[in-house]
Amino acid sequence: MAEAEEQETESLEESTDESEEESEEEPKLKYERLSNGVTEILQKDAASCMTVHDKFLALGTHYGKVYLLDVQGNITQKFDVSPVKINQISLDESGEHMGVCSEDGKLQVFGLYSGEEFHETFDCPIKIVAVHPQFVRSSCKQFVTGGKKLLLFERTWMNRWKSSVLHEGEGNIRSVKWRGHLIAWANNMGVKIFDITSKQRITNVPRDDISLRPDMYPCSLCWKDAVTLIIGWGTSIKICSVKERHASEMRDLPSRYVEIVSQFETEFYISGLAPLCDQLVVLSYVKEVSEKTEREYCARPRLDIIQPLPETCEEISSDALTVRGFQENECRDYHLEYSEGESLFYVVSPRDVVVAKERDQDDHIDWLLEKKKYEEALMAAEISHRNIKRHKILEIGLAYVNHLVERGEYDMAARKCQKILGKNASLWEYEVYKFKEIGQLKAISPYLPRGDPVLKPLIYEMILHEFLESDYEGFATLIREWPGDLYNNSVIVQAVRDHLKKDSQNKTLLKTLAELYTYDKNYGNALEIYLTLRHKDVFQLIHKHNLFSSIKDKIVLLMDFDSEKAVDMLLDNEDKISIKKVVEELEDRPELQHVYLHKLFKRDHHKGQRYHEKQISLYAEYDRPNLLPFLRDSTHCPLEKALEICQQRNFVEETVYLLSRMGNSRSALKMIMEELHDVDKAIEFAKEQDDGELWEDLILYSIDKPPFITGLLNNIGTHVDPILLIHRIKEGMEIPNLRDSLVKILQDYNLQILLREGCKKILVADSLSLLKKMHRTQMKGVLVDEENICESCLSPILPTDAAKPFSVVVFHCRHMFHKECLPMPSLNAPAQYCNICSAKNRGPGSAILEMKK
Repeated sequence: MAEAEEQETESLEESTDESEEESEEEPKLKYERLSNGVTEILQKDAASCMTVHDKFLALGTHYGKVYLLDVQGNITQKFDVSPVKINQISLDESGEHMGVCSEDGKLQVFGLYSGEEFHETFDCPIKIVAVHPQFVRSSCKQFVTGGKKLLLFERTWMNRWKSSVLHEGEGNIRSVKWRGHLIAWANNMGVKIFDITSKQRITNVPRDDISLRPDMYPCSLCWKDAVTLIIGWGTSIKICSVKERHASEMRDLPSRYVEIVSQFETEFYISGLAPLCDQLVVLSYVKEVSEKTEREYCARPRLDIIQPLPETCEEISSDALTVRGFQENECRDYHLEYSEGESLFYVVSPRDVVVAKERDQDDHIDWLLEKKKYEEALMAAEISHRNIKRHKILEIGLAYVNHLVERGEYDMAARKCQKILGKNASLWEYEVYKFKEIGQLKAISPYLPRGDPVLKPLIYEMILHEFLESDYEGFATLIREWPGDLYNNSVIVQAVRDHLKKDSQNKTLLKTLAELYTYDKNYGNALEIYLTLRHKDVFQLIHKHNLFSSIKDKIVLLMDFDSEKAVDMLLDNEDKISIKKVVEELEDRPELQHVYLHKLFKRDHHKGQRYHEKQISLYAEYDRPNLLPFLRDSTHCPLEKALEICQQRNFVEETVYLLSRMGNSRSALKMIMEELHDVDKAIEFAKEQDDGELWEDLILYSIDKPPFITGLLNNIGTHVDPILLIHRIKEGMEIPNLRDSLVKILQDYNLQILLREGCKKILVADSLSLLKKMHRTQMKGVLVDEENICESCLSPILPTDAAKPFSVVVFHCRHMFHKECLPMPSLNAPAQYCNICSAKNRGPGSAILEMKK
C-alpha cells in the first residue's frame, strides 16, 4: 500500500516537472496527494464533492457517504446519508453545522456537535445546498437548496421551518455560493445574485456560450470577498463587483447593482476557481487531439495562476496534474475547493484529491538547488534563515563550494569559503585538504583565516611549501602578508635555506629569508642580508628594532647604499653611535666622511669643531662650492691652515676672504685686482672694509687702467671725494664712458644734497613736535600725597599736621623736595635744578611747582 502511494506521488511530481522543464521559471505551487483515509475511501468509492473548512475537510462520495477528514486525510467521522450520489456539502463559517443534499432528493442540515437537525426528502434530485455563513447564530438559521427551483428555508418561532421560492423556471440550479448577505447561483440561463436582507434579486449575468451543455460544463462560482464574485463558465471568466446604488437612482430598482470589472476568455474549459491575493487560481479541463488517430481525448487537467486584466489575463504559472483516472473524467467531474486561511487548494476528482500549496522558502531553495543556482539559494537562505526549516545555510554553502570545484572555478570556490566556513576551523582544515587533493592549494591560500580562527600550523606550512616549490614570488607575498606566529618559523627558514643552496643569489629568497629572520628576532642575520641586497627596508629595520649596536662596523655599507638616509639616521642617533666612531669608520672613505661632516656642520656649527681643520681639505677636494660658506660660518677653523690650503690650490676667492679675515686687507685687495681683475669686486671689498688706505691703494692701482677708472667713477662717489681721483687722471688719457661717469657723479652729489636737506627738514619737524609734546607734558599737574617722600631728607613730603605751614618743590622729573632741603640759588645761577638728575647727568629739570601753605 505504501509503495503504491509513493509511486503515485512520484507520478504527480513527474507531471508537474514536465511543465517546469518547458520553462526556467520557478513554479508558484507545490502538490501532494491527500492520502491516508482518502486513499482507502477512493479505492472502493468515488468522490463526488468536497468542502473545506480551516479545521477539517468534508468529502461526499457516489455511494452516499460523507466523511469528515483532518488536513492529512485521516477519517475522523463518517455519515451514511443516502445510497446514491452526494451532490453537495455546505458548512457554515464556524464549522459546527453542515448541509448535505443527494441525488435521491434527500436534504439534511444538522449540527456536528449538537442535536440540531433538519430532514427533508424531495421528489426530485437536489443538486445544491448552502447554509447561512453565520448559521450558528439564532438569527441566521437559514439555508438554500435547489433542484428545479431555488428554495430558501428559514426557522421561525417554535423551531418551525418555513420555505420560500427565490427562483424557478430556468432549468436546474447547479451551483450556489453564499457570502455575507449575498447568495449567487447558476441555472441554465445564467448567474443570479440575491440580497437576503432586502429580499431582492439584484442582477442576472447571462451565460455566454449556450452551445455547451450546462450539466456537462457546469458554472464555477467563488466569492473573492463580500462584494466580488468570480464566475467561470465554459472558457469565459467574469469578475463582478456588487456596488451600492446612489439614492437618486433608486426609484423602483434594487439598492445594489453589479458591475463586471473584468471579462476574458481562457484556452481551456473551467472546472473550478479560487482567489489568490489579486490573482486567480483556475482549474481547467483539457481536451487534446491525438497526432496518430486525430481523435479527441481527455488530457491531464491544468492548474493555472493568472493575473486578471480588464479585458484579458496574464498567465503566471501553469501546471499539468496527473490525477488518477484523468483519461475517463469529464469537466463536471473536477472541483476546486480552497482554504482561505492557509492558501491551500484542493483539486477533487472521482479517484483522487490533490492538494496544492503555495511554495515556501524551503521549496524555493529546493528549486534553486535543483537548477544548480547555488549562489541564489545561499542568498535566499541567508535572507530567510529564520523561516527555513529543512535547509541549513552551511549545507547549502558547502554544496555551492563543491559545485564550483566540480566546474573548475577554484578561485571562486576558495573565495566563497571565507563567507561560508566563517570561523569553523575544522571545516576550514577539511576544505584545505580537499584543495590539496585536487592540487589547488594556491587557489585557497589568499583566503585562509589569519586571526579568528587560527588553523593548525601544519596547514599554513603545507601551503608555504607548495609555493616554495613552484612560485618564489607567491611564497614571498605570503610571508609578507601572514603573521609569523601562524606557522613554525624555524621549519620554513630551514626550507628556504635548503633552496638557497641550489640558487644562492636569488634575491626573492634572500629577501624572504631576511623577513623570516626578522619574525624570529634574529635581526643581525636579517640586517646582513638587507645590506647585501641593498634593500630599502634596511633603515626601517634598524629603527624599528634598535639595531644601532649591530651597524657600528657596517657604516660604510650603509653610506654606500644610501648616503643621505644613512647620514640622517646617524645624526639622529648620536647618542647610540658617536660622531667620533662614525668619523673613524669612514677614515678610508674621505668622500663619505665629507658627506657626514658636512651635514653635521649644517645641523650644528659647533658639534664637530674638532674636525673643522680636516673639513678644510675635504671641502677643497670634494665640495669647493661649499668651502667659502664653511669658512665664513666656522669659528673653529684654523685660518693659517685654511690659507695655506687655498693658496696651494689657487682658490682666489677663498684666499681673499681669509686674508681679509686675518687683517691683511691690502693683500686681499691686491689679489682681487691682480688675480681676478674685477674692479666691481674690488670696489665692493673696499666698501666692506671702509678703510681710506684701501681706497688709496685702489686708486693708485687703477690710475693707469681706464676700465678701472670708469668703474671707480661710477661707484666711488658716495664713499670718497671723486676730485681725488679726477686730479690724478693723466691728461690725454682716454677713459671709456667718461661723460656718463661724470654725469653720474654730479647726479649722486645732487642726490646727497637733497637727502641732507630732506633729513634736516625731518629732524627740525621732529624736534619741534617733541618740544611741544614735552611742553604739554610739563604743563600737567602732579599729584602729591602722603605716600610721596622728600628725596633729600627721605621724610614724608606732606606734614602730619596739615594745619602747619609747609613749602614743597616738585621738579618736572617728578622728584620732590622740601624747600628748606634744597640749596639756596645763587646770583650766578638763579634757576633751581633737581639734585638727583643733575648728579646723574640726566639733564636738568627746573622747578615746576612750589607748594606753600
